[in-house]
Amino acid sequence: MTTLRAGSATDVGQIRSNNQDSHLVVVATDLYGVADGMGGHQGGEVASAMAVEIAEQHATEPTLESLKEAVRIANRAIFEKAGGDRDLHGMGTTLVAVQLVQGADGEEIAWVNVGDSRVYLLRDDMLTQLSADHSLVEDLVRDGQLTPDEAAVHPQRNILTRALGIDLDVEVDGNTVVPFTGDRYLLCSDGLFNEVSEDQMASVLRRLADPDEAAAELVRLANEGGGRDNITVVVVDVADDGGRAENASAVLADDPTRVVSAVPAAAGRTVEAKDDALFAAQRSSLPDPGDDHGAESTDVFDNLDKARSRRFTWRVVAFFVLLLLVVGVVIGAIGWSASRTYYVGFDGEKVAVYRGKPGGVLWFDPKLDRTLAITRSDVPPAVRPDLAKGKEFGSSDEVDRYLRNLRDQTEGDQTDTSTTTSTAPASTTTTGVGATTTTAPPTTPPPTTAPSTTAAP
Repeated sequence: MTTLRAGSATDVGQIRSNNQDSHLVVVATDLYGVADGMGGHQGGEVASAMAVEIAEQHATEPTLESLKEAVRIANRAIFEKAGGDRDLHGMGTTLVAVQLVQGADGEEIAWVNVGDSRVYLLRDDMLTQLSADHSLVEDLVRDGQLTPDEAAVHPQRNILTRALGIDLDVEVDGNTVVPFTGDRYLLCSDGLFNEVSEDQMASVLRRLADPDEAAAELVRLANEGGGRDNITVVVVDVADDGGRAENASAVLADDPTRVVSAVPAAAGRTVEAKDDALFAAQRSSLPDPGDDHGAESTDVFDNLDKARSRRFTWRVVAFFVLLLLVVGVVIGAIGWSASRTYYVGFDGEKVAVYRGKPGGVLWFDPKLDRTLAITRSDVPPAVRPDLAKGKEFGSSDEVDRYLRNLRDQTEGDQTDTSTTTSTAPASTTTTGVGATTTTAPPTTPPPTTAPSTTAAP
């Protein structure tokens, strides 16, 4: 039979005037929890107190599903109370809890979580975060958009994506772990991990054997680090596993290649453990395909695939959004250019002015702006090929200047004519003895006649 012992500590911190955290230590049912309330001076306290009280009342059956259902009942109660009391409107709370339950293969430690309060497991001197924070920055970390160090100082790190009392229904995270003697569970509000590093937490949990002393020391370090929020810590130790560790050792002695148990796939980070070692530990906890209870366990490969899928999906979406923006800008630029371009061409036999590009660009077709009285035959032959293709201009002023020049050319050609002059030999007539008359030939235009001349004898 598994035996647990626990210790706890809580403090208002250095900044807050009241403590909106609540915690749960129920030895009779081996139920332990931490709730971090929010929603004004009074609302946070009410919400967190309701969460732990209702969880204690309804987590009566030692199963993971019973513990999850107790959390869902607490959520509905907080939501309904906030809706019926103006002073409590908008209140909510986180809740993280562990309980000794009966699993398919014996006793297990079940854990549940909603919000950003956390549950850690210290095993073999390695500290592993079991729960996943339901916060904006943690989602960004999981999607690869922020590093854990960036998330720790992000201005929106306190924005939650899930909490009790915010909606009528809530999704509750949960899993189970096979307990071994020496395991130590740490439950805490964000007032601890925002001020104390995971390395410091692990060091305290290794150094102080008494759970009450360990909890008090962690609270002290959080206050020393700034104490900017309420701080609540519950430490739960597996004092006796009923011989499970000895049985596991015997099995390993018979078959050294067999994996007996390991820490289940965790949501967060492991302190003082290499990534390969953590991966191996998570991998060894994969459920047996024939074990129905294994459906509650987290498959590390599924987690990895989902993480990659989230990163891939985000990158694909970002790529297509960027691509659409670029295409939109290009199309807009083309449309803008086309609307400000003119060309002179022919509309049938008439010279015409069009707005747009000759032949059109994409779906921006040219539009007839105006038709002139000048016909194709009026246009000088050397100019006709340019107008047949469409002569482009960057503004209407340039078009007007070109048309004035074109009119001048056509009008000049119409008024220019050639002048022709004809000449005939002069004729001579003799009138009387010794008198001769010479008559000049007519010219056209106008006809003229030279005067007669009499020569002296």
